[in-house]
Amino acid sequence: MTRTAELKEFLRQRSDQGIALAFSGGVDSSFLLSTLKELRDESPFPLTALTMQTVFQRDDELAEVRQFAGQYGIPLQIFTFDPLSVPEIKCNPPDRCYWCKRHIFGEFSEFARNHRFGVLMDGTNADDLHVYRPGRKALRELGVLSPLAELGFSKAEIRKMAAERGLKCSGKPSMPCLATRFEYGTMLSPELLERAGKGEALIRQFLPGNADIRLRVHSAVARIEVSPEYLEKVVHCRQEISAGLRQLGFEFITLDLEGFRSGCYDKKEEML
Repeated sequence: MTRTAELKEFLRQRSDQGIALAFSGGVDSSFLLSTLKELRDESPFPLTALTMQTVFQRDDELAEVRQFAGQYGIPLQIFTFDPLSVPEIKCNPPDRCYWCKRHIFGEFSEFARNHRFGVLMDGTNADDLHVYRPGRKALRELGVLSPLAELGFSKAEIRKMAAERGLKCSGKPSMPCLATRFEYGTMLSPELLERAGKGEALIRQFLPGNADIRLRVHSAVARIEVSPEYLEKVVHCRQEISAGLRQLGFEFITLDLEGFRSGCYDKKEEML
């Protein structure tokens, strides 16, 4: 049995209950949604995508979500949530992701129950099980199913299969929420999050679209993380990047010589 067939069989066994998928627009949930669409074409069942709009995401991400769901003819439900109204999230503690996902998936779960979708899924992959992801605790508490993780699909495998399927997002870099750009304990605000998002978008203009980039914010200091192969490119464009970041209010612009590190603030945290 191929990996695609294995995934389809896993989903088919649950499809008659109706499936609601938490859809972020990233490669994992996009690949899963496209698979569900193929399965629905073979044998119809209730299917919907659920997306939460917050200040933790860039504005263009919502447009990409709408475009993808529309292209595949999947009903899309868009919710809004102000994470900064929750004290456990606003102060950016190490378990911020738990509280955020608890609120978001709590709302998704209520929607699924009220509209008779028996299964709520997300796009967690197998690699996520080996890094610090406090949000997984919330998913377990709410009974959210993670098919890609359960079947052992790695990020690399998902990207490969998404490319074979012709999904444009197959090479899209991971886009965790903007709160990850700040050290734990930073009091978050819409202004800080917007500045981080705009600064990162500015840097992306000078690098390939699939480049891993993070703009880490330390008060007035902007610390740029990029994959090692792009360090020289950033240095080459340093004047334009520095000028743009200064216009956003940063006083000091630095380039991290260690390069891009996903979850760079999580070194001392215990995996959940």
